[in-house]
Amino acid sequence: MKISLVSIPVQDAVKAHEIYTSKLGFISKEFDADAHIAIVVSAEDPKGTAILLEPCQGTFAEKYQKAAYEENLPIMVFSVNNVEAELERLESAGVKLRPELDNPNWGLKNMFEDGCGNFLMIDDVSVNQ
Repeated sequence: MKISLVSIPVQDAVKAHEIYTSKLGFISKEFDADAHIAIVVSAEDPKGTAILLEPCQGTFAEKYQKAAYEENLPIMVFSVNNVEAELERLESAGVKLRPELDNPNWGLKNMFEDGCGNFLMIDDVSVNQ
C-alpha cells in the first residue's frame, strides 16, 4: 500500500495554492479556484504523494488546525537534501521562519508558517530514510 493523497487544512484553498506553488515550491496537480479545489505535488516527485489543500472554515478540521497551531505543532514534515539551503530559500521567498519554536526534546526544529494557518517543518532527507 502506498500513500497517494494527504490533506492539509487551510483557511483559503485559492490563497494556499498560490503560497504552496509560488513560495514553497510545489507544483499544481489540480486547481479549480471556483470549486476551491487545490492539489499540489512536490516538484522533485510530481508522481508522488499529492497534498489536498483542504478548506477548513466551519468544519471540524478548523478546530484541529487552530489547536495544532496554538500548541506549536507542525501539521506536516517535509524532507529536503539541505536544510540550511532550504531555510534560506524559504526566507527569501517571504516565508516566516519560526526558529523560536524549536524543541529538540520533542524532535521539533526548522519550523515555519505556511501563511494559511499552519506550522510546517522541514528535516534532513536522511533522517526519514
